[in-house]
Amino acid sequence: MINKKFLNRIAENWPAKALSIAIALMLFVFYRMNTLSSRPISVPLIIQTEAGFVPASHYPRSVRITLRGEYDGIISIAESDITAYADFSKFNTKGWHRAQVQIRKEGSALGVEPLEISVRPLEISILLDINDSKTVPLTFELTGRMSSGFDLTDHSLSPKEVVVSGPLDILETVTHLKLEPIDMQGRNGDFSVIANIINDNPFVNVMGNGTAEFKGVIRQAIQMRNIEGIPIVLTGLAPSLEADTGGRTGSVRLGGNQSRLDIFIPRQGFLSIDCSGLSEPGVYPLPVIVNLPDGFTLVRHEPEELIITVVEKIGSGTPPAEIINQTEEQIEEYTENQTEREHE
Repeated sequence: MINKKFLNRIAENWPAKALSIAIALMLFVFYRMNTLSSRPISVPLIIQTEAGFVPASHYPRSVRITLRGEYDGIISIAESDITAYADFSKFNTKGWHRAQVQIRKEGSALGVEPLEISVRPLEISILLDINDSKTVPLTFELTGRMSSGFDLTDHSLSPKEVVVSGPLDILETVTHLKLEPIDMQGRNGDFSVIANIINDNPFVNVMGNGTAEFKGVIRQAIQMRNIEGIPIVLTGLAPSLEADTGGRTGSVRLGGNQSRLDIFIPRQGFLSIDCSGLSEPGVYPLPVIVNLPDGFTLVRHEPEELIITVVEKIGSGTPPAEIINQTEEQIEEYTENQTEREHE
């Protein structure tokens, strides 16, 4: 009897009682919603793709997350424990595809109640392309001026090329990669620098550590000067002999410091022929010697050798200068005539 009366009381005016309960629940939820705190955070967006495919278009690199719950609960959640990802792994063809942005809770985000998580944007669209790789050369640019009088004579780059990977269509446009500019300002000696590889394309990945070593060899600059009309001097000729160059002059091409080259004047004997090894008359091809001062480099000289006719010194005879640069037949005729005169 008691249970029946109790049930009758519950059923009495049940529409009004049900409405009251619903209003009470709404008031409770409204109260809780107004007493919960919100915390906005930004987390990286992970793109999951089928093996062999990569994104080939721009997409949000991060998404905005709003955590809603009791203050003490949401403030304790580390941002690294909220993961945002979009799963494109079900697509295995090139082209545009769409996927929802999903949230995964980890670590400190687990067990926090109540906790509401909302994300913006809700979904994204990306272009998928085949993942490819290739090897491209590295190039460099020199900036600044070296110290006056110095030149970069040699250089090396290690590595000279790198492997890059990314979407097939984008990689076709990548022919090389540049290094950060190499600063040459004020350099006057060998040097080595580590330079970063410049990669402005977010879809291209550079294998390795992203750097290259540039080594430069710097030497003092060598300027060139041609000097002509230099007299050729005979040295070391025996007193009983005489010879002549026939007025022949020589020329040289010298390398060295520009300021020294500008003021250099060849002295007597700069070009010479050593006759100390000659002991009798005759026709001799002898090398022309360049007496080069310190600080200069000899590039070439002309003539490199000169044919010298040597005769005995005769007080009343025809001067040797008359037979310089004559043919061998003329020289023999001259010698025979001289012999005949001596017999007479």
